[in-house]
Amino acid sequence: MVTIQVQRLIDFVSEVFAHAESSPEEARRIATYLTTANLTGHDSHGVIRVPVYIRWQKTGSVVPNQNAEIVLDTPSLAVVDGKFGYGQTVTPQAVKIGIEKCRKAGLAAVALRNAGHIGRVGDWAEMAAAEGLVSVHFVNAAGSLLVAPFGGVEKRLSTAPYCVGIPRPGQDPIVLDFATSVVAEGKVLVASRGGKKLPKGALVDSDGSLSEDPAVLYGPYTAEGPRDHTKGTGAIRAFGEHKGSGLAFMCELLGGALTGTGATSGGRRFANGMLAFYVDPKVIDTSSLFDDEVSRYVDFIRATKPVAGVEQVLIPGDSERKTRAERTKNGVPLPDDTWAAIVATARDVGVSEVSIQRAMS
Repeated sequence: MVTIQVQRLIDFVSEVFAHAESSPEEARRIATYLTTANLTGHDSHGVIRVPVYIRWQKTGSVVPNQNAEIVLDTPSLAVVDGKFGYGQTVTPQAVKIGIEKCRKAGLAAVALRNAGHIGRVGDWAEMAAAEGLVSVHFVNAAGSLLVAPFGGVEKRLSTAPYCVGIPRPGQDPIVLDFATSVVAEGKVLVASRGGKKLPKGALVDSDGSLSEDPAVLYGPYTAEGPRDHTKGTGAIRAFGEHKGSGLAFMCELLGGALTGTGATSGGRRFANGMLAFYVDPKVIDTSSLFDDEVSRYVDFIRATKPVAGVEQVLIPGDSERKTRAERTKNGVPLPDDTWAAIVATARDVGVSEVSIQRAMS
């Protein structure tokens, strides 16, 4: 395990993307969002993605320095085409449109289609919450067949994230953000690179047997080599049996089919779609109940008597806040295999040995 200080990690990852055709502004934006995912404990959506993103950039699956295009614009609704730009560039553009419309109308919806990997969806809920808005996000990944539906063993779904953000005046927002699979694909990636092991039965092989071995999803791989989920014989399982599978199905239809990205299927170009709704509590909360009721209910939940072995009952976002504070202070821990893959990618795009050593110093 290596530990990299936050600013040095951002600087280093920025340099990688700047060597791969991104503008300095885009490179730093990607690096900041990826590192933020690590800070919140979502290593699956953090800098482990650097080799994947660069591979996509080289093959043309993602296009640097894009500006999202508004293809439909009404007072409360917009359809935005990301044109396969980096998600960390085109997604905040789409979220900003939703925020502006919601401020005027009290309610808005934005359909983002054809975005590169949008990273940690909680970032976009936090962006809306910082403006005092509630938001709900349905996401899919066209071309990314990873998850078996309930009762099946074949890949038919993406990990289909779902996210809700609730603002709290003067406090961190409440953000619920999860893949509708037992684990996000990035967590399989982390496990394959020497990180946290997968939960028992997270994967299902073609014969129906449950497994925790990343090779079930990726097939045989080397320590620093690429991971290709089309090579494995198995799939990630949907969480919550039929309920999680059903929610994933709806994310595919809303985040994928309705946005114009398309529900996932084999042979499609990778793209995230996101259908997001934005609500202004100041408009809908005519009785001024919301903020106080949120606080009362948070305290009510946290006061629950915990089961043996659990220190305290948590609400969404508690673990992330704790991890963010600890890693901001002490640095971001990365498994040796993960760091080696990032360094190999950096060298491949022309980052100097001096920069590599500076990141680790």
